[in-house]
Amino acid sequence: MPDPTTGTRPTLEAVAARAGVSRATVSRVVNGGAGVRAPLADRVREAVAELGYVPNHAARSLVTRRNGAVAVIIAEPEFRIFSDPFFERQVRGISRELAAHDSQLVLLWVEGADDHDRIARYLGGGHVDGALAFSLHDDGELPGIVRESGVPAVFGGRPGADAGHVVPYVDCDNRGGAAAAVRHLVGLGRRRIAHIAGPSDQTSALDRVEGYRDALAEAGPELIAQGAFTVDSGARAMAELLHRQPDVDAVFAANDLMATGALRVLHERGIRVPRDIALVGFDDMTSIAETTDPPLTTVRQDIEGNGRLMVRLLMRVLNEDYGSGAPASVITPTTLVRRASA
Repeated sequence: MPDPTTGTRPTLEAVAARAGVSRATVSRVVNGGAGVRAPLADRVREAVAELGYVPNHAARSLVTRRNGAVAVIIAEPEFRIFSDPFFERQVRGISRELAAHDSQLVLLWVEGADDHDRIARYLGGGHVDGALAFSLHDDGELPGIVRESGVPAVFGGRPGADAGHVVPYVDCDNRGGAAAAVRHLVGLGRRRIAHIAGPSDQTSALDRVEGYRDALAEAGPELIAQGAFTVDSGARAMAELLHRQPDVDAVFAANDLMATGALRVLHERGIRVPRDIALVGFDDMTSIAETTDPPLTTVRQDIEGNGRLMVRLLMRVLNEDYGSGAPASVITPTTLVRRASA
């Protein structure tokens, strides 16, 4: 190990001398390059460990043209990011996978249109190697800003039609998961099944509406109430449904937060769940679903896993690891998790 009192740090040349290989060989091993035989690579790694060599990332970035940082852009205001556990779980998955690739997360969020120029300047300034953007809105400019920056990117969630499909994305099977939730309610004998929908400018919410209709083609618009993926919006939508359709006997909410708001209203009005009204959510955020009264039946998507997949897809783009073609978008499966609410 190096002597910390000398103020010196081991050099690439010192590692090469210890391993008995050329400086170029050490550089390729340290920087993750190919073409070094396994026995030589092992000797280099042993020498690195023995000498306590730490790569000079500033110098390496001049050679690799990499910054070792990735922008994570969330198209939501700050209060949503820190109050909705969905974002915490997705960012956790992204952060852990970036760490495994020795890359740093730079978190950016979009409060409104005033932030677009700032993000465009940042992405165009060469500060990051790539970008991951999620919670996209159809009426937002973010997808276009990311594409025009020229920075390699992956979207979280299927972009809207106006965004095009040049950028690969990772999403769950929103439509199939929603259909499974409603079919479960039908299988319980429920006949007046309502839906609390998410924001109409997000494809995940629109896909879940389509899944609801796939399973319940005869349902009219009077059985759908608009929410915003928040607890309070779920409560308002539930109150609206009870006023408009008092004979409702089941509700599928497009996320667990809105289901929680709906459950609050049902409790306040003395409506028993699931005896009077069965309730199903979406996401399976266990910190919510397992602690409601009764525990919430919901559709599980692997939120943290999808964050990890976003990073892996981006790394393929950065490393030009295309194989037989450009990296394709990924749709991950969902599963119904049955608890006491339905």
